[in-house]
Amino acid sequence: MDSLLDALQEGRLIELPENNREHALQLLAHILEAIPSVPNGTDVVGLVMERERTTSTALGRGWACPHARVPFEEDLVYFDSEKLTGDMHPQIAGEEASAYDALVLGTRDYVQKCGFQRAIIGLSGGIDSALTASIAVDALGSENVIGVGMPGPYSSAGSIDDARELAGNLKIRFELLSIQQIYEAARQTLAPVFAGMPPDVTEENIQSRARGLLLMAMSNKFGALVLSTGNKSELAVGYCTLYGDMVGGLAVISDVPKTLVYRLSGYVNSRRKAIPESTIQKPPSAELRPDQKDSDSLPLYDVLDAILEDYVEDLRSAEQIARSHNFDLGLVQRVIRMVERSEYKRQQAAPGIKISAKAFGYGRRFPIAAKSEV
Repeated sequence: MDSLLDALQEGRLIELPENNREHALQLLAHILEAIPSVPNGTDVVGLVMERERTTSTALGRGWACPHARVPFEEDLVYFDSEKLTGDMHPQIAGEEASAYDALVLGTRDYVQKCGFQRAIIGLSGGIDSALTASIAVDALGSENVIGVGMPGPYSSAGSIDDARELAGNLKIRFELLSIQQIYEAARQTLAPVFAGMPPDVTEENIQSRARGLLLMAMSNKFGALVLSTGNKSELAVGYCTLYGDMVGGLAVISDVPKTLVYRLSGYVNSRRKAIPESTIQKPPSAELRPDQKDSDSLPLYDVLDAILEDYVEDLRSAEQIARSHNFDLGLVQRVIRMVERSEYKRQQAAPGIKISAKAFGYGRRFPIAAKSEV
């Protein structure tokens, strides 16, 4: 009984069809009286009335709700549609704070409602995995997050150091597992089949998939959900590896463009020292080949994100995008082709948390295979 009354006080119950305050309270009391766990003879009406008298709920005015709640927490709000009055709760100031809290809530709900308590994240030393880890810690607690560094043949010492520093700042468990032996074993096994062929993206993807193998093995062993760390910009153009960095049960930042990743990381560090400054400052790189940078394969992220926002969210044509931003039309068309040809990857990606007007997945339904000319 006390827990039910606490729920009323905290605003978790209940829509009431009765607008008269006393009648609504009596209706609610009778609902509670029908619960088998309530002992016979309990003065439920008196208990409900007393609790209402001493707390700040809005029982009896249409809804049971508190007068002040934290945004992105479960809430019930009273609003009188005839008088246009009700409880107006303060909102989070700033896009970054609002987006971050939405991601924390979405991660917590998804992980826990899927029956998990812990999460595993591959920490590359880059900004995407750093932001994902920060969100996971705020959602689940540092004791329930495991970070895994998985250096390969082209990982820099600085990236390993950044991953370790991040884990220390967040106070999460950190494991360092090299993929070198798995990578070499795969190359040796494939050598007879690949004889005479030069190394290419195949060898790069073997590294990514070796990391996916380790993460999923740890997920099985420890009963923890893997959180994938790809951002919306990468997912849009297919700059990701199926069964590699895309493995996981939830794609936490899959609706967060790369430019917003940087802004959210700044927001994280404004609250606590978490993400190493070197992680924020260094050029983004998958580190799958010598001296690799994202800009080798993609436009600069401020250009890419502008194109993606116009095309994916606002449904503008290549010509309209090029004209409004003074971008090269060929560049815009190339990005759009990358988006359309990557649908088969997105259809196999983990579900993500929607924070924009149009997220990939259910927010944007396109055929997986379609012949079109941009």
